[in-house]
Amino acid sequence: MIDFITLCDYAGTFAFAISGIRLASAKQFDWFGAYVVGLITAVGGGTVRDMLLNATPFWMEQPSYFIVSGLALLFVLIFRKYVIHLKNTFFIFDAIGLGLFVIVGIVKTLDFGFPMWVAIVMGTITGSFGGMIRDIIINEVPLVFRKDIYALACVIGGMAYMLCLQTNLPSAISQFIAAATVFIVRIIAVKYHISVPVLKGEE
Repeated sequence: MIDFITLCDYAGTFAFAISGIRLASAKQFDWFGAYVVGLITAVGGGTVRDMLLNATPFWMEQPSYFIVSGLALLFVLIFRKYVIHLKNTFFIFDAIGLGLFVIVGIVKTLDFGFPMWVAIVMGTITGSFGGMIRDIIINEVPLVFRKDIYALACVIGGMAYMLCLQTNLPSAISQFIAAATVFIVRIIAVKYHISVPVLKGEE
């Protein structure tokens, strides 16, 4: 029986891989290149997290992440008409992956015995660094460095999880609420054009 956090991990991998593949398609990558971009998007943040936690990167112990990323590519190829041509697909899948991976990072960090503030940082890294590596590879300004509410959404989701734990809610419900918080914050920020002020240099 797959527990909720493992389900979040695989669902996040699938969603983030699709977001990476969707972006790679806009750059006219071939199938293999798109798969690599999707895989890096899916495992990049968790890899950085595990290195900081002094743990073996998770994908080196379980090949299923390669398979899930492959299924994401297959999904995009089968439903290409809908996934590639719909403007909002990248944003939706990226927001879903972001919320799910924040929770995966927080839970793993807490399991390693670190305090909650470290867990929130690691959750943010897990959620945002894969996309940052993806953007660097495809020669885009990383989304996390733009004015969009992106990494901040991860932090807000982490704080929501912390508050849920203090109210003694069941773990699965707390994790769901926190992931949903990240997703909703991203949706609201984009819909209403809420952003972090830009730091302007000398004119």
